[in-house]
Amino acid sequence: MTLDDLYATITARRTADADSSWTAKLLSEGPEKCAEKFGEEAIEAIIEAVRGDRAALTREAADVLYHMMVMLAARDVPLSDVMAELDRRQAQSGLAEKAARR
Repeated sequence: MTLDDLYATITARRTADADSSWTAKLLSEGPEKCAEKFGEEAIEAIIEAVRGDRAALTREAADVLYHMMVMLAARDVPLSDVMAELDRRQAQSGLAEKAARR
């Protein structure tokens, strides 16, 4: 599965029954709830990274990617916009990009 596939699945589930789809349930609860859930999953991934448990970190990283995509969908931000921003940033060094933010 690619990130594009995952995003397409998430957006397709927007109209699913919230009683039978976790994605539909999250989206029905609004962008704020989606952002909260993303934050929870990010913290769990950080904990596993510090612990050094590769298998747990892998599982949590998958949760982070999924919940980030749900959060994007909740705010109607296409994955292609995020990828375009990454492409734009790739054209310059990370250090130069960070310095330009100041």
